[in-house]
Parts: sequence; structure tokens; C-alpha cells
Amino acid sequence: MAPKDKQEVEVTAGADKKKDDAKNKKKKTEEELADTMSDEDKELKERLDTCVNTVMNKDNEDKVTAQIRLNALDVIVTELRTATASMTSVPKPLKFLRPHFASLTELYTVVEKDGDGIDVKMLELRARLADVLAVLAMTMGKPEERESLKFKLKGKKDYDSLESKGAQSKFAEDNLGSWGHEFVRSLAGEIGQEYNQRVIDGADPDQDEPFKDILQMVDVIVPFHVTHNAEAEAVDLLIEVQRLKNLLRLESIDENNFQRICLYLIKTADFMSDPDDLTEMLETAYEIFRKQGQQFDALRVALRMNRTDKETITELLAECKDPLMRKQMAILLGRHRVNHEVEDDDIEGEDAELLNELIGNEKLSEQFLKLAQDLDVMDPKTPEDIYKSHLAETGGFSRRRDTGSANIDSARANLASTFVNALVNTGFGQDKLMTPDNEWLYKNKDHGMMSAAASLGSILLWNVEEGLTQIDKFLYSTEDYVKAGAALAVGILSSGIRNDADPAFALLSEHVEGDVHIMKCAACTGLGIAYAGTAREDVMEMLVPIVEQSGSSPTTMLEVSLAGLALGMIFVGKCDDSVGGTIVQRLMEASDEELDHSHARYLCLGLALLFLGQMEKAEAMIEAIRTIEHKISKYAALLLETCAYTGSGNVLKVQEMMHQCTEHLTEDAEHQMAAVIGIGLITMGEDVGSEMVLRTFDHLLHYCELPIKRAVPLSLAVLNISNPDFAVIDQLSRLSHDPDAEISQNAIMALGIVSAGTNNSRVAGLLRQLSEFYSKEAGHVFCVRIAQGLLHMGKGLLTINPFHSDKMLLNGPALGGMLVLINSCLDLKNTLLDKSHYLLFYLTCAMNPRMLITVDEDINWRPVTVRVGQAVETVGQAGKPKRITGFQTHTTPVLIQAAERAELGTEEVLSISSTLEGIVIIKDNPDYEQEEGK
Repeated sequence: MAPKDKQEVEVTAGADKKKDDAKNKKKKTEEELADTMSDEDKELKERLDTCVNTVMNKDNEDKVTAQIRLNALDVIVTELRTATASMTSVPKPLKFLRPHFASLTELYTVVEKDGDGIDVKMLELRARLADVLAVLAMTMGKPEERESLKFKLKGKKDYDSLESKGAQSKFAEDNLGSWGHEFVRSLAGEIGQEYNQRVIDGADPDQDEPFKDILQMVDVIVPFHVTHNAEAEAVDLLIEVQRLKNLLRLESIDENNFQRICLYLIKTADFMSDPDDLTEMLETAYEIFRKQGQQFDALRVALRMNRTDKETITELLAECKDPLMRKQMAILLGRHRVNHEVEDDDIEGEDAELLNELIGNEKLSEQFLKLAQDLDVMDPKTPEDIYKSHLAETGGFSRRRDTGSANIDSARANLASTFVNALVNTGFGQDKLMTPDNEWLYKNKDHGMMSAAASLGSILLWNVEEGLTQIDKFLYSTEDYVKAGAALAVGILSSGIRNDADPAFALLSEHVEGDVHIMKCAACTGLGIAYAGTAREDVMEMLVPIVEQSGSSPTTMLEVSLAGLALGMIFVGKCDDSVGGTIVQRLMEASDEELDHSHARYLCLGLALLFLGQMEKAEAMIEAIRTIEHKISKYAALLLETCAYTGSGNVLKVQEMMHQCTEHLTEDAEHQMAAVIGIGLITMGEDVGSEMVLRTFDHLLHYCELPIKRAVPLSLAVLNISNPDFAVIDQLSRLSHDPDAEISQNAIMALGIVSAGTNNSRVAGLLRQLSEFYSKEAGHVFCVRIAQGLLHMGKGLLTINPFHSDKMLLNGPALGGMLVLINSCLDLKNTLLDKSHYLLFYLTCAMNPRMLITVDEDINWRPVTVRVGQAVETVGQAGKPKRITGFQTHTTPVLIQAAERAELGTEEVLSISSTLEGIVIIKDNPDYEQEEGK
């Protein structure tokens, strides 16, 4: 025998031996299994085997009639349906029927060939067999074949045929749920795959006809899921087959499960890449809340969709029959800075004046001061209390011999103290520099005097009545800068407050139309701060002519830019065509010299703010901007795009922004800086994206050019506004010692933004060290002082975080005010460190008390017990999971950090609002029964 043949024989023999071994092994394991089985299991196995043999009827015995085969099949069905097993093990009947799957499938194929001409009994047998095979295919079929669904659809067809012949099966009803939850889940997955396949094959998703058979199943599965605490799976299936609106037809949505369904819809909406899908999900949640009489939550969703039009809000207020809920809705509108006026006709039997007061935040100052009194922080603080220079190693003065004269007042240091004083005493109505006398005013020069006078607006923030009387005297000053500062102070004072007298409009309108340059700048900025987010037409008509004015002098461009920025703040997120058209037209007509002006960036920012969070609505404007033949067009286009996708978490846009950073530019790289900040803006408010981006920033710091590195600290700050995360502070602390002056200055400013209003002791220590480290660098010291002012802002009672209502809503004016500061930091030398430091006051648009106050129906304080702890994500979790962890119990009022959440600590009262933030109205719980012995 040839060696080759010999080899082949050996291989064949080896293969045969392997086969025999496998057979023997199988036989052995079956025998072993039979030995280890209990008598009960053996009996079950024998019974099932007998039933299968009867159903198969291989010998075609006449005595085995269709009825007997049907009865045998019914035994199998009953065993499968009633089988119980632990979560981790396969039900016994399913295990014992596994070997028979192939032969039962063959039998079905044979019976199927007979078509519909068979008798009723055989037709019922075929339908029941399809049911059994669908269940077995769940674990034994090939996943890509979707056998489970195919058998189920065939069975459904046979049941329909039976019905048409007048012989309806008793099993036709509830033919899905009775097989158990796991089978329904498996089927739902296959329905989604089948739907997508049919769409790929050319079926029109808008038509129901091509999907009629599977949609009938969906109509059974969805209510089954909803009634069995699997609301998330019901929503997922409807999203998969693009029929989310069917949720609104469900009878099974009630007060027990609507909250879970809506929470899942709202949170899932953030992950929708298609804007239409996102809108549909929020619309569905909105309608469910309305159906359940939860107008407050419906209003939250409406604000999330940016539906602040008069019709929507009026409709919700009119629908709401609970006067307390209406007040709570008014408080929410005030917090979100929505300029809505309630007419007497809109609501029945309710005082429209009171609601308008709440929407106009008229009581905000009163509540804030009461909070300060309760926490015993009313005493005014001086800048020195903040600097704590006595704690520094040099003890406030240098002990070195080479110092020249004694420590003298410098204009820059005094200016810094002005801002620190304004920030620390914000809203308290008293301080030790400005309110006692006017001496401090004259320790500043020119623009410094303007900021000093304007700081009065910040100190008296929200208190329009008292504030105006204190500011009024400066409006008649002979010094233009003081007069301009007073005009700006009027605007700052009115930030977010609606007053019947409308003092800001009355007092600033004359200066806008005047001839004095500095007065125009102050009046435009004041109007932008006072009417941020109100979209008032009369203010627009006043500011548009300033944007349209021509003239190539730097002062003209400054006025144009500040007016454009003010318009952007007033119409933030409103996509207003006339304002957008005016600003774009002005940018197109501007000469290169004008566009090179350091403040032209504010004109671009004004345009970008119009489309804040509006996603694809900005596309046309971006195309228009790209036609400008100047380097600023790239900057403006990226700023516009990132503002439009702010908070969306859109991964593709993040990738686009990172792609912008791949060019290694050292000059004209402003657009790259905008892209870096854009990365932070797009991912802000979305936890997973924010964490991923932190790693990206590390890469940018390692491999990119200086302009990009300079923007990284600011982008880090955007992600953690008023939220001093340990890792971020660590990173910023390292960058604050960078050899490049601009990186270190931006890192210092970022430290201030991240810790704003938190009194964080770690940041306070870092900033004290930095003030010493940079004691010879005037610019750096100024940045440190501003950061210290931000850290202790409002003595730790305020926040500038733009997210509120349990992080669901993004406040446009607040983020707009932040972006003014962030964009100023891209060119500190020519903005805040030069003569435009008064733009820092735009931050007052973002300032809000970080308090939780509980009040009764008359908006009077009513202290109750609350628990405050770290917020926990509970979306789609089973049962009633805890929403906070590591909590502490307090009595209201309490302060709440950025990552914290509060809940009531007693069952005696119920809150009208579903989220405990700001001012919350509470009422007695009618079902509460006091424990005996108390």
C-alpha cells in the first residue's frame, strides 16, 4: 500500500473512531442523566416523550385520531406553560423536549403542505404545533432565522382561519402572555429585527399595511409589558417599530406607572440622533403627563422642547385645576426666565396678578435675604476677608529688602477688589465699599469707575425698588463713566425680574439713542442683561439700528458688537430671523479691519446664542456665515454649530470638533479654540459623554498646539460649572502653573467658574497660593482675584450652573452669560484685562440661589424635614429604587450642590413639584395618619 493511501485510511479510521466515541459519550451522559433524575423528572420525561410520539404518529395508526393527537399536544402545552424554574435554570419541559425539536419541525412542514383544505381538527393541531415550536425555537432556533416569530405568525394565520370557519380555539385568546415573560421578550426582539428587514426590503414605514401582522402582535405585547412592570421594554419595542404614538392609546397607563414611562421617555430622548425622534418622544411624554393631570411635569417637558410660546403655556395653565400647581408652574416659569404674562381671562377664579408676580420673580430678593438671615450670613464681607492675605507666607506685605515703597493702591488691584466685592455681596443689598459712601468710586480710573458704579447693580441684585433709589443719584453724575456705570447697574439690577414700571427700558432707552460712546456701550450691555431670554420686540427695535450702523472706527465696531451680543442674549434660543439676518448682514458688510477688532467675537457670539440648543435649525445660518471671506467666518461658524448642539451629547458633532483640532496652527487658530470649547458645550449635562471627553482633553494637552491648549481649561470649566469635581480641580491646578501665561490665566479663571458659589476650601487654598506665586504678574493677580470672587459668590448661597429642575432643563440666559465670560477668556488681554471688564456682569444672568425653600399655599415659609444626598440614576430600574444615596436629613431651607438631589423626609406633607429645587409649595397629606404615642 502506498504511504499516501495508508495515511488516508488512518485518517478515516481516526474520524470513525471519534464519531463512535462521541456517540458512546452521548449515550453515557444520557444514562448518567437518567440515573441522576428524580422519579418525578423521569415520569415527566416519559410523559412528554409519549405525547410527542402520539403527536408524530409515525406509523399512521388509524386509532390515533386528530383529536387524540390534539389532546397529546395540549398536555405538552400545559406542561410548558405551567413549568416553574429558578431564574438561572432552564424549565424541565423545555429541556426534555429539546431532542424532539427537529422531528416536530419536520412534522409541521409535512402538515403545512396540506394547505388550508384540511379539516378543522387538523387545522387546530397545526396552529397549536406552531405555538409549541415558537416556544422551543426561542432556545433552539438559529437567531438570524427569527424562527420563533415565523412560527408564531403562521399559528396566528391558522387561528384566524379557524375563526372564519366558526370553530374558534380556546387557546386563540391570550396566546402570547400565557407563555411567560421571557418568551414575550424574545419575540419582541425578533419583531424589531423583522420590522427593520422589511423596511430594508422596501416597505414604507409610514404605512401600516406591510407590517399588519407584526403590528397586531405589538398591540398585544406592549400592554402586556406595561401591566407587568416592564414599561421600558414596551417603549423600546414601540421605538423599534416606529409607532411610539400608540402609547397614548393604552388604557393600562395609570397613576401607578406613568411616572416610570415618562421618565424613561425623557431620558431616552437624549440618545436620539434624529431630531424628529427626539421631538416625538418628548411629545409623547408631554401628552401622557397632560392625560394624567400632571400639568407641572407637562410644563417641564414643554420647556425642554423649548416650547415657550404663549399658546402652550396658557393652555397648560387653563387645563390645570389645582391652584397650588398653577403657582408652582409660575415659579418654574420664573426660574426658567420665561417672559409669559397671564391674562385674567386665561384662568378661572384665580388671581392672575399673583401668578404674574411669581413668573416675574418679584419675591426672589425677599426670599433670598430671608435665607441669608436664616443661615446667618447677612454681614457684608470685604475683599480682604476673601483674599485672607494674613494666611499667606508673606503676611500681606513682602518682607524682602528689595521692595521699594510701601504697598500702594493700584488701579488694577482696586478694580479687582470692586469685582470681588460685587460678587461676594451679590444680592445682599449691603457691602463695605459701595453702599456706605462714594469714596471707593473715586479710587478707580475711567472704565474702573464705570465697573465700580455698575457693581451696585450686582450688590442690590433682584431688589428693584430699593436698588433704584440707591443707583439714581449716580445717573446724574457729571462724570460720563460713573453715569454709564449707573446705567449698567440699572440693567444688572433688573436681571430676571419683571417689574410693572419697567425701569431698565425707561432709563436706558435714552442712552442707546444718545451720542456718548461709553453710554451706548453701557446701555446696550444693561439691556442685554436685564432682558435676557425675554424676546421683547420693543428692545429689539431699539438695538437693531446700532448693529446696522456703519463706520470703520474701533468705537463703532465696539458698539455694534455689544448691541449684537445684547440681541443674542435677549433672543437666546429663539432662532429669530430678523435679528439673525441683521447680524449676518452686518458681518458680511464689515471691512477686514472691523472684523479684526478684538470685540467682533461678541457679534459672532450674539448670532450663535440665537440658535442655542436648536440643532439643525442653525444649518442655513452656518452656510451663510461661511460665505464671509475673513478668518472670523470659521470661528463664527463653529461657535454657531456648537451652540446649536449644546447639551445634545451628539457624538458626530464632537468628532467634527476634534477633527478641527488636528491641524497644527499657531496663528489664526481662533476657530480651533471655539471647537475645543464646543466639545465641552456639546457634551455638558450628559455624564457618559463628559467622562469620555476628559480623556480627549488629555490628548489635546499632549499633542496639540498652544491655541488649542489655551482653550482646554475653559472647556473643562464648561463641563463642571459650579461643580468642583476633585479630578477637574486637580487638572486645573496643574495648568494654573503652566509657563504659557494665557494657559495659566485661563486655568485660574476656570477654577473660579468650576467652584463658583461653593466656598470650596480646597480651591480657596489653591487660589491663595496662586496669588502669592504670581504676586509680580498684574494680569495673573487680577484673574486670581476674579476667581476668588466667583468662589465666594453670594457668600456661597448662589450657583451659576445653567441646569435646573433635576438637570432636565438648560437655562438659555444662564448659559449665555457664561459663554460671554468663556469667550472673553479666549482673548483676556484685549477684553477683561483691558477696558471691557464690565462684561463680567453678564454673569448675573446665570446667578441663582442654590436653595430649597418649602412654602405653604400663600408662599409663606413652612419648614419641613428633607433628605439631601447624591443623585442616583433610577431610569428603567425595577421596583421603587432609592433616588438618592449617602443622604443627610435637614430642615428646610437647605443649600443644594450641583450633583445633589433632595426628597421629603416626612409623609406628613406632599410637594406639588416633582423635583425639590428652589421654592417648592407643599400641602398636608390627607392620607397621613399620625403614629400613636406621638
